[in-house]
Amino acid sequence: MVEKDFYMEHPAVTAMTAREADDWRYEHRIKMSDDTAPKPVRSFMEASFPEFITLELEASGFERPTPIQMQSWPIALSGRDMIGLASTGSGKTLCFALPALVHIIAQDYLQPGDGPIALMLAPTRELVLQIKGECDKFGSSSGVKNTAVYGGVPKGPQQRDLAHGVEICIATPGRLLDFMGAAQTNLRRCTFLVLDEADRMLDLGFEPQLRQIIAQATIERQTLLWSATWPREVQLLADQFVSDPVLVQVNDAIDLRASTSVEQLFEVVDERQKHDAFIRYLHSVSDGQCRIIIFCEKKRGCEQMRSDLRRRGFSAESIHGDKSQQERDWTLQQFKQGAASILIATDVAGRGLDVKDVKFVINYDAPSQAEDYVHRVGRTGRAGARGTAFSLFTPSNASAAREIVQMLHKSGAHVPHEMERLARSVHGDGHGHRRWR
Repeated sequence: MVEKDFYMEHPAVTAMTAREADDWRYEHRIKMSDDTAPKPVRSFMEASFPEFITLELEASGFERPTPIQMQSWPIALSGRDMIGLASTGSGKTLCFALPALVHIIAQDYLQPGDGPIALMLAPTRELVLQIKGECDKFGSSSGVKNTAVYGGVPKGPQQRDLAHGVEICIATPGRLLDFMGAAQTNLRRCTFLVLDEADRMLDLGFEPQLRQIIAQATIERQTLLWSATWPREVQLLADQFVSDPVLVQVNDAIDLRASTSVEQLFEVVDERQKHDAFIRYLHSVSDGQCRIIIFCEKKRGCEQMRSDLRRRGFSAESIHGDKSQQERDWTLQQFKQGAASILIATDVAGRGLDVKDVKFVINYDAPSQAEDYVHRVGRTGRAGARGTAFSLFTPSNASAAREIVQMLHKSGAHVPHEMERLARSVHGDGHGHRRWR
């Protein structure tokens, strides 16, 4: 029998009445599917983590846990399966990384030939590396080893890590299946399973691979599924592979919306005016120090933008699908260290890119759907900070504008008149197509 319940309720949490817990959840816009689930914690000390984790949390510079962490940690530490619905930038990585460490420390040591105890699946290399960074930070003092398994780089170093034995494997589904198919790792010891950004993994067509992988993990596992949205496909996946879960929803995540910590600005322009409007705004906000992410639709557009901005004296780098992993890593390092204050990206960076202190996100090319917009905007305003998103729309973006306007109305956000007009300029023809008025 696998031990999964490691939660010790802090006396201050025990003293909290059910009414006080409900009031706290209401204040922080948290909804729960199970009234019997543990009450939230309000500080790192109340979370009752081992001392090495608490000390690292306090040294990280955060004043207190984020709302999703406050409610998720007690559930995950108590061994329950859970589904977390939270917007990007909410701090969800630590919601599963820290309970995973506690779970691992309580298990028997790995033996030769054993696969990982904790498996964390993510849709992109960037997100895998972000999760690994947190596991490195908090797991080093406890001796918990991890490796990142993803495509686009040689298999040799990843294969050696798996052969030597790692307690945590953070992986994209395709590359992990390659190693499993070659019998270079296994999931016989996997008792802590995380599906991060499940909606994105299904969007990318990973459902068959996910099913193959999950089928090989032990039935006694604890499963945590995370998603920014809650489409029917994700619900069906959860129904099959998550056992009697507690569903935690933060900021009405089921209703798609951008983070409330981000000021959202829009400008509707003719295609010929677009570049001038962009340069005008960039000059107004860039001081050479603050970090800015600019989203372009195409890889070629990223490179053209990079060349143009560097000619104008901006320190800019680009990242997209044609870049090798080594080039991506170097570019992100330049951006994080401030050697380049501007990062130009396709949607490859729309999710999983976690860089502190990004002040501005600029959508030079509008996203094709509201969900992509939310994730792009979520690159700023993270971990309690404030940010600004500026988006350019042309008449060709009317369909996306309609989705985004609907989302803004639902969340009670201000909608500029020009966006309203653009959204009304397209309507259905009765066959699922959209036509210009």
